[in-house]
Amino acid sequence: MRTISEINDKICQKKAIVWTVEELKVRVQDIGVSQAFKEVDVICTGTFEPMESSGAMLNLGHTDPPIKIRQCWIDGIPAYAGFGAVDLYLGATATVDYGANDKMSDLENRQGNRPERGGGHVIEDLIAGKPVPLRALGQVTDCYPRASFETTITRKTINQFYLYNPRNLYQNFIVGVNGGDRPLYTYLGPLQPRLGNAVYSNPGAIAPLFNDPDLEVIGIGTRIFLGGGIGYIAWEGTQHFPLQKRLPNRTPIGPAATLALIGDAKQMSPRWVRGCYFLNYGPSLMLGVGVPLPVLTEKVIEHCAIRDEEIVAPVVDFAIPRRVRPTFGLVSYGQLKSGRMTIEGKTVRVAPLASLARSREVAQELKKWIEAGEFMLTEPVSSLPSDRSFMPQDLWGSQISLE
Repeated sequence: MRTISEINDKICQKKAIVWTVEELKVRVQDIGVSQAFKEVDVICTGTFEPMESSGAMLNLGHTDPPIKIRQCWIDGIPAYAGFGAVDLYLGATATVDYGANDKMSDLENRQGNRPERGGGHVIEDLIAGKPVPLRALGQVTDCYPRASFETTITRKTINQFYLYNPRNLYQNFIVGVNGGDRPLYTYLGPLQPRLGNAVYSNPGAIAPLFNDPDLEVIGIGTRIFLGGGIGYIAWEGTQHFPLQKRLPNRTPIGPAATLALIGDAKQMSPRWVRGCYFLNYGPSLMLGVGVPLPVLTEKVIEHCAIRDEEIVAPVVDFAIPRRVRPTFGLVSYGQLKSGRMTIEGKTVRVAPLASLARSREVAQELKKWIEAGEFMLTEPVSSLPSDRSFMPQDLWGSQISLE
């Protein structure tokens, strides 16, 4: 066994051996698990995919006279103001509020607010150093007498600007298809009728949580690559469901564990934090996340050696407008990445929602940081829970016991 402290000592001396998870998978085929364990210290995983349960905390600093912000729009996008006087949360999927924001600055008019622009695009602009207009309405009190405020902000003119993402890095997800007779516009993008196409989200065997299926070497406090800067695992993510059914190799057969992530957006790069838009569905945020896995035991190598042919996802029919939709069974990521799959005898085109090329780049960038001694590993302060169930809201109109 190794310890994270021992690995960090090697990182400080720039002697740590670091492989991307793809490099590991190739090397294991040649030299085996035991020899790979002897050779490598850290394995770098990465993904670049839409993560709509994301957002940014901002602190503007106090105005003179002070204002207690109760409503706020940043570049026409509403930001939540139910915190302290000048604390705001901008959600990645928030959209232009035309009714409440009938007064727009010249900068807003020049940029042109469009329905496809959302909070993720504003976050990207702020990270890129661009100026964005802000309009706020206040609750007048004795200590906060100002009723309204307009300005232009950049990342340099506000105090705190950090991402806090309640749900990122699904351990696995679904494959979306449409068995109906009209196009559907979904969070996976457009799905063509009569099984005209299929879309999958997770990048498969290179994804971070597939390579630590039981969350044994990461936890709360683990340092990660987040949006081109340093981030941390802050908590379990919303809809965290580690009790999902699993294959003998411990990988889940559908959506399972998730993570809540946090990191300083002032360090980040718009290359790795990108606003995006799904036709007739809404805006989201493409985010690059890299997770280093310390090679503490041979078991870490065994888990990271998993191949796309050995992990699966459920094929879900979005034509049925219910929480629990019918499926066409399970399909391997090896099949998905071939670009074609067969459903009930029909060949269906398949495309990834994640950028596989950018996912590889995230892992490679993280590897460079560690090899250069610029990124140290952290010991988790607590394990992530392994016993969370998933509770739906199906009790509409029924009596709920409070006992």
